[in-house]
Amino acid sequence: MDKDTSTISVLLIDDHTLFRSGIRSLLQRNPEFTVVGEAADGFEGVKRAQQLKPQVILLDLNMPGMSGLETLEQLRQDCPDSAVVMLTVSEDAEDLSVALKAGASGYLLKNIDTDFLSRAIRRAAAGETVLAESMTAKLVAQLTAGAAAPVASELDKLTPREREILECLARGESNKGIARALDLAESTVKIHVQNVLKKLKLSSRVQAAVYAVEHRMQGSA
Repeated sequence: MDKDTSTISVLLIDDHTLFRSGIRSLLQRNPEFTVVGEAADGFEGVKRAQQLKPQVILLDLNMPGMSGLETLEQLRQDCPDSAVVMLTVSEDAEDLSVALKAGASGYLLKNIDTDFLSRAIRRAAAGETVLAESMTAKLVAQLTAGAAAPVASELDKLTPREREILECLARGESNKGIARALDLAESTVKIHVQNVLKKLKLSSRVQAAVYAVEHRMQGSA
């Protein structure tokens, strides 16, 4: 399917028809976004994502049949270039932690306002991590409560520059933001990020951010 490259393509996966309709209506008022499709369950959502290859997928956490987390795991395998943002009513810190570890690019609550949602979609499309403001403290508390001491054998694999990159990832910064902060070319940052993920055996920048918080790296709080 041909998509307007000047807009951000969005796929909605949620079992509540009225909620999907409301989100579609809100996003369609903004010329920055194109809602390319929607699905009422995880099975259909994965199929639609494979067909449409959206830049951002808004995914409900609690759905009958194929759960949101199961759908997320399948999407990460089949559509690695799509940013998957959980959009849910659950404020449970464990749900948040599990979703991010599974590769979600963000975790938003359904009570957020339109402006926040629009900003979050733009940031997710740019490769940044997006969290509902009320969930940020919960994430840090959840991860640091049971955080282990840093694993020297893993962290020692990173060069000083790669450790700086990891700290930036922990703050949810995009490649462009990291390049600006460290005075590097964006292409160089991309290579460093790839090296960090490879050395730590991680599959996404969100997992790298979680790793940094778990291991209490300087600057990751």
